[in-house]
Amino acid sequence: MTARINGEARVLPDGSTIADLLESFGLPAKTVLVERTANQLARDTFGRQSIQEEDRIEIINMVAGG
Repeated sequence: MTARINGEARVLPDGSTIADLLESFGLPAKTVLVERTANQLARDTFGRQSIQEEDRIEIINMVAGG
């Protein structure tokens, strides 16, 4: 299946979840915000959120500092 991740088309295995996607990028769930088709997702649902064909996923990595 193909989905857009941060604006870039990517081929993902069928049945991939948001948690799978974050793991493939080496991103811990606690350090990111994720939007799926313009809706922010709760971190505790990442493992249950299956990515669908043509979904638009935005991953925002939070950085602390000042």
